[in-house]
Amino acid sequence: MTPRVRFAPSPTGRIHIGNIRTATLNWLYARKHGGSFLLRMDDTDRERSTEEFAQSIRDDLTWLGLTWDSEARQSDRTARYDEAASQLKATGALYPCFETQDELDRRRKRQLSMHRPPIYDRAALKLGPDEIARLIAEGRKPHWRFRLPNTDGTHGSAPQPTIVSWNDLIRGDQTVDLGSLSDPVLIRGDGTYLYTFTSVVDDIDFRITHIVRGEDHVTNTGVQLAIFEAMGADAPAFGHHSLLIGADGHALSKRLGALSVQSFRDDGLEPMAVLSHAALVGTSDAIEPHAHIAELAALLDLSKISTAPGRFDVEDLKGLNAKLLHNLDYAGVADRLTARGISGGAEFWNAVRGNLVVFNDADLWWRVVNDTIAPVIEDRGFTDQALALLPAEPWTVETWGQWTGAVKAATGAKGKSLFHPLRLALTGQESGPELKLLLPLIGRARASARLSGAAG
Repeated sequence: MTPRVRFAPSPTGRIHIGNIRTATLNWLYARKHGGSFLLRMDDTDRERSTEEFAQSIRDDLTWLGLTWDSEARQSDRTARYDEAASQLKATGALYPCFETQDELDRRRKRQLSMHRPPIYDRAALKLGPDEIARLIAEGRKPHWRFRLPNTDGTHGSAPQPTIVSWNDLIRGDQTVDLGSLSDPVLIRGDGTYLYTFTSVVDDIDFRITHIVRGEDHVTNTGVQLAIFEAMGADAPAFGHHSLLIGADGHALSKRLGALSVQSFRDDGLEPMAVLSHAALVGTSDAIEPHAHIAELAALLDLSKISTAPGRFDVEDLKGLNAKLLHNLDYAGVADRLTARGISGGAEFWNAVRGNLVVFNDADLWWRVVNDTIAPVIEDRGFTDQALALLPAEPWTVETWGQWTGAVKAATGAKGKSLFHPLRLALTGQESGPELKLLLPLIGRARASARLSGAAG
């Protein structure tokens, strides 16, 4: 079966690392198996969904390279949901309820006080047509519940233990007891539809074959399997990945705003670093940087995903970003360097890439080798001696060793006392790329000026 998967964000905010992980796993699964990837905006929340957030999701996915083969919006499909709801109403699978939230809360408290599970007691099923008509005439607007198939015909409408099971692509055999759940509300009192229902209708209509999502949807999957059956449709295969926790072992939920794709972009992180982390965190594979998304697709194996929470630390992501940059060849960054006005070529890139955490750090080292900087003179007498021994050009990677050897012989300085004052004078920085690589790029004129204490 050629897979067709979907990523279904709600455009009520920026997408974050948890969303990215789900989107990445779905995209890679589709690409590895020659399938297609649907972007579906689950925008049934009319108050919070905005086009601005929808566009930001598109922009973030595009930046990551997670392009989609087709797009849909739930807000465009109300007529289809009306049709599907009518189908379920006709069979009695959807039934009207009129309780207020306050009435439901009081009922739950009463059930708890009697040591009964606080699930909906299906009181609305006892309403006859005349009573329903009267309530509507009084201005009461019904919400509609889906009647779960959890009765055996011998206990009236009282729920009985009813196990729904499936072979999860990630978690193996999974079960949900529908007898322990309330009949879910699928249509609100204002006539709008809830995700539980619209998602099933969409998955049927768009012929979704595989659904990979967070483990917080496991119970929801049990309910949705019953809705698929009620609509006479085969359900997709499901896989539920573990959720992410922070470095402190706590849930990320309260900090997701600071872990959005936009925040990663603002911090200068590489798309492939973010994708590499999202694809590999919580798996049996080592979290290593990959320069090409095809490499991640080849590695993908849903059975490698652990059921234990994946640990996400933004510092680890930054470290991964640095490793990615350190391994990038000049050909992969030449256009980006040119766009930033950096014309040092492969010689410059190979000299500085090992000291970059984000790509923009290259700007600092371009200023060091190509612009005027204020040198830091730690020992005037020492730098004067070093200046006097500065060799003539042309300079190569061998020049640094030859020069410092001469300075060592003349001054007796060695180790840090030899190299540190020269680094400060030549670059103005406490640390950085190997000076044997930087020195030929700085050139004799700038080096001479800086050793003398002048800006150069």
